[in-house]
Amino acid sequence: MSTKSYRENLRYRIVVGKSSTPSEIFSRRLRDARERRGLSQGRLAGLAGLQAAAVSHFETGTRKPSFDNLRRLADALEISTDFLLGRADSDQAVAGADTMHRHFDQLTHEDRKFAAEMIRLLAAKSRDSG
Repeated sequence: MSTKSYRENLRYRIVVGKSSTPSEIFSRRLRDARERRGLSQGRLAGLAGLQAAAVSHFETGTRKPSFDNLRRLADALEISTDFLLGRADSDQAVAGADTMHRHFDQLTHEDRKFAAEMIRLLAAKSRDSG
């Protein structure tokens, strides 16, 4: 195993825990995110364009979502798919960051530098006001 693979594997075990499978992590994080937002399974299903039974199955781990449904759930909860999948430590990484990133490669080098500086300034402003 390469050093990089070892580090990624170690990070994955630290983030998700040794005893949790990816399916268990997804189910737990989906339920927790829904509850923190005060949503019922039915309400989340409506926001995501799914059936309430589907959300129930995802939360109990009896079914796994398709890629499209995973994205719909993350968008409805305003969190990243990486958080739901256990690849990110915090649900603060919102789905909107994915949208911004999709357009990043279309920018010129100078525009990329400008965008990065604007984001840095906005983050500093949020830290200072919070």
